[in-house]
Amino acid sequence: MSAPIRILLVDDQPLLLQGFKMILSVEEDLQVVGQVGDGQQAIDAVPELRPDLILMDVQMPVLDGIEATRRIVADHPDTKIVMLTTFDRDDYLFDALEAGASGFLLKNADPDHLVEAVRTVAGGHALLAPEVTMRVISRMSRVEEPTDEGEGNAIPLPSLTEREREVLVLVARGLSNAEIAAEAYVSEATVKTHVSNVLAKLGVRDRVQAVVAAYDAGLVRPGR
Repeated sequence: MSAPIRILLVDDQPLLLQGFKMILSVEEDLQVVGQVGDGQQAIDAVPELRPDLILMDVQMPVLDGIEATRRIVADHPDTKIVMLTTFDRDDYLFDALEAGASGFLLKNADPDHLVEAVRTVAGGHALLAPEVTMRVISRMSRVEEPTDEGEGNAIPLPSLTEREREVLVLVARGLSNAEIAAEAYVSEATVKTHVSNVLAKLGVRDRVQAVVAAYDAGLVRPGR
């Protein structure tokens, strides 16, 4: 039996921390190794607790979750971070993606979704809930419409094949590998290969970061 996934909970609301701990601790493959109330405490706790994954609130005293994420990912790149958000209030979650977060989780998510999200991200996959990701990017992206004279302020992508660009667009729409396979009429194994190639060429660590790159480059735009 493999070792349980080690989880650090970071939020300034004690009742929320206790609620998450109760939900996660009953799962045999999950272990809550710590609970802290701000971003600085999270940074200090990581070397000792060695979490595989951190559930990180965005708005906290002392140090917010975005800056804490940036510092933790820089020093501990193998630690996955999922941002906790109230969705309607947090207007800067796009910055969290750029800081290195592997996805979002709504604070009012049901218990099954919470457990599934932790396992998904800890397993190396990004948490790309379309209803969250698309709204955040629509709110935060500042990509200009392409013109006949050029691509405006869009950031150029490295040389992707036509199929890789197609797969990246579908990833940005929030589709899973299985859904992309159905859409593109290829096998799921082929999709995995294309996604891996895209991540390598973009120099990013997961699908969320690839989505950021796609929007920055103007390959996809909010609402499309």
